[in-house]
Amino acid sequence: AACDVKGNLHQGKVGVLTLAPTDGLGVRNTEKRERHLEAINRFRGI
Repeated sequence: AACDVKGNLHQGKVGVLTLAPTDGLGVRNTEKRERHLEAINRFRGI
């Protein structure tokens, strides 16, 4: 992904998972995560 962004070869928005060892561990407040889950995953798999 980083090479695509650097070379301007990506299409659309690029999101980067950082500071969390695996998916689902970035937001510690589970209630807030559930409220915003649709927005968190909006561009996943595009």
